[in-house]
Amino acid sequence: MIHPVYLVDDDEAVRKALALLLSTVGIGVTGFADPQAFLAQVPKLEPGCLVLDIRMPAISGLKLQERLAEQGVDWPTIVISGHGDIEACRRAFRNGAVDFLSKPIDEQDLIDAIQKGQEALARTLGRRAEKAETLALLAALTPRESEVLDRIAEGFTTRQIAEGLGLSPRTVESHRAAIGAKLGTTSQAEMTRLWLEGHEAR
Repeated sequence: MIHPVYLVDDDEAVRKALALLLSTVGIGVTGFADPQAFLAQVPKLEPGCLVLDIRMPAISGLKLQERLAEQGVDWPTIVISGHGDIEACRRAFRNGAVDFLSKPIDEQDLIDAIQKGQEALARTLGRRAEKAETLALLAALTPRESEVLDRIAEGFTTRQIAEGLGLSPRTVESHRAAIGAKLGTTSQAEMTRLWLEGHEAR
């Protein structure tokens, strides 16, 4: 799946040229002349790759990267600059850029960088979907099943769980079977992995 590409650059000629270039390889581009306008639109946009010019009036590309990070937006970003500034390059990578390109932009370098961004985004969205699925599975457990799973994940035996919760071992085993049916696994290791993943995602 090809994810959208958002180009934020105050230079209209650059926006048109890059959009035309990327359209030749089947990549659609939505251009924004103003970083503020882009920030206002972000909540309505589907996840995509960003191509940001480093020098723009009001908000620089680096500042825009930081604002997006503050909003929890971690889309792959390619920073472009007309000035080969090493410090800006370092900052861009510290802020999570997948690439830093100098103008005039080499066409193949840009296409390769966007490809890299697309692959990174696909991995991120895949992980996010897995986490959402894990949370949904864990949410289906009853409060008592959640208590039993907590103890399974902590390595307690059936007898220890029964004593700790004031239940019979047989009741713990029936809860364990119900947990296994809901999570789609009877493996203690797999239950523990899902439990850890669920706690990390909260």
